Amino acid sequence: MNPALANARRVAFQGEPGAFGNLAAREALPQASAVPFPTFEDAVEAARDGRADLAIIPVENSLHGRIADIHHLLPDAGLYIVGEHFLPIHLQLLGVKGASLAGIRSVFSQAPALGQCRKLIREMKLAAHHWHDTAGSARHVAEMNDPSAAAIASSLAGEIHGLETLRANVEDEPHNMTRFLVMARAPDDAPADAGPVITTFIFRVRNVPAALYKALGGFATNGVNMTKLESYQLGGSFNATQFYADIEGHPEDERVRLAFEELRFFTSRLDILGVYPAHPFRRRNG
Repeated sequence: MNPALANARRVAFQGEPGAFGNLAAREALPQASAVPFPTFEDAVEAARDGRADLAIIPVENSLHGRIADIHHLLPDAGLYIVGEHFLPIHLQLLGVKGASLAGIRSVFSQAPALGQCRKLIREMKLAAHHWHDTAGSARHVAEMNDPSAAAIASSLAGEIHGLETLRANVEDEPHNMTRFLVMARAPDDAPADAGPVITTFIFRVRNVPAALYKALGGFATNGVNMTKLESYQLGGSFNATQFYADIEGHPEDERVRLAFEELRFFTSRLDILGVYPAHPFRRRNG
């Protein structure tokens, strides 16, 4: 574990106690206290101003896709990515004590969690209600004390709020997995000889023909694997596009260095957001 992670004592996550960010913080940073914040922006701000040593933010889910618009938060947040964590997501259908599965008519949860349980919702013909947070939906159902209402949340949220599991592991697919990024105020790049690493960066291409094609050509010709590439508009303009990318490899690797040299020639902005160890989940899954 790199020093930024090993020395952390407080880690900010979005959501209420029992949220999956809470579980990710427990797994990735077991020595640190997990501190809840209402929004992703609040969690990032807490890490930036020192109320927390780190922030852990979900960025993508294997079923739902993108979760947090981290590429909007990170470039000007004053934070750096120092690690990643892959958390298996097991969702529980939770009800108040005495509730029966047959009596459930409505379900509350965060939009991504509802999207990961479409089969259950269709099968049971439930009225789905969006809530700001999975753990918050468990609290809401407990406060309602309505045996016809259920929440989709973690088993930890159910324990915290005294709910019963009416059906376990209701996610649509068994490979449900969320990737989290761990962020700190100062960079703590993994050494070049530390094993497999991920480098995350953002860039804007110059306004020349085929700029994106040419900018990315260096990664192909140098055999650098790009595992993520996303584009998004800046300032409401259809002409200003920024890209967010993950690659396998360290900037000091010869092949990565050459790819970045070619990229810089065709970009107007290039910022490396973090160089950090690849999570073991990547090796286990090829």
